[in-house]
Amino acid sequence: MSLLIALSISISLLGGIATWAFLSAWSGPVLIWAAFVAWGCFYHSGGDDAALKNTIVGNIFGVVCAWTAAVVILLIPLAAALTLPVWAGIVVGTTVLVVVLAAHIPAFSVIPASVYGYASTFAFLLQTPQALTVESLTALNFGNALLIVPASMILGALFGYASAKLGGALVGKAPATA
Repeated sequence: MSLLIALSISISLLGGIATWAFLSAWSGPVLIWAAFVAWGCFYHSGGDDAALKNTIVGNIFGVVCAWTAAVVILLIPLAAALTLPVWAGIVVGTTVLVVVLAAHIPAFSVIPASVYGYASTFAFLLQTPQALTVESLTALNFGNALLIVPASMILGALFGYASAKLGGALVGKAPATA
């Protein structure tokens, strides 16, 4: 069996299991779409042990930077003076600068992983208006983007890793890279 066929089987099988688990067994606190973003990031980062580490670390770093941006936007009242689009643009531009410059640090060197975490955080915040409040951003529950997005992305990265291992086992070699 070719590696592509093996990966097709393993990713589709585990993708179905992940979807079932996220939508029924775990019913709600995790975001299936964020998990699939991290799963894709795992393969984009090489699909191996290093990719798992880079995906998880980068995704979490991106989430922290985006969460920080949201808190700054809400806590510092410059939106009234500058307009929200201008103030948000300044804060996002600054925190994205941090994301990219942090690539000088080996742990944060996979910029796309950090960007996926950043983007997923704002996707969650903008699709869930009740999450875009200081109260929600500081709560110790899964309404807080700082908790729900990384949890979802870590699970997605682990599903990606498992699919690589299964794909490798199906062809009888080391974990697949794609």
